[in-house]
Amino acid sequence: MKSKFLIALLLSATTIAGFGQQKEAADPAGTAPALPTAPNLASNSSYIIGASDVLSVTVWREATLSGSILVRPDGMISLPLLGDVLASGLTPLQLADQIALKLKKYYQDPKVSVVVSQIHSKLVFLIGEVNKKGPVEMTPGMTLLEAISSAGGLSDFANSRKIYLLRNQEGGSQVKVPVEYKKALKGDGNFNIALKPGDTIVVP
Repeated sequence: MKSKFLIALLLSATTIAGFGQQKEAADPAGTAPALPTAPNLASNSSYIIGASDVLSVTVWREATLSGSILVRPDGMISLPLLGDVLASGLTPLQLADQIALKLKKYYQDPKVSVVVSQIHSKLVFLIGEVNKKGPVEMTPGMTLLEAISSAGGLSDFANSRKIYLLRNQEGGSQVKVPVEYKKALKGDGNFNIALKPGDTIVVP
């Protein structure tokens, strides 16, 4: 009687183990969710390339013409065969078309793609008493209040009366622009300054 009970118990255990193995085979990845794919930093249809951006240029079947390229301060990039090509002011799709057009002198029907891999030309910076210091990617028409909001707002120790903006000028100098933060908060558009790439907001 005892032996029959042990045999039945072993058969049940074997069946359960087999079911578990079949379930694992059907779902080898387990139940953990897949990691999300990182979004593109810039849309090929709308983003305007600027100085200091890093581009990934790919020419199909031409590895020597492909690679990562920095946009120089003068807005140009340097490519094998073509030399300097103006990139600043164009979308990635427009630049790809320009490169393909120039390459037709050397290749039949060249296929070119351009992707912005790093954005450096459309950044503003926040330092001091904000909840998230560092660079903030600009959105079209971004204002002072929008940038501070993107940084998580002012910290509890911020002196809102002494906030100022540092703006780059031609020649490398900077100008200090006082900020009327409380007036901007009240909805006065004259004090909610429209930002430019490279601006630094300082919150004492």
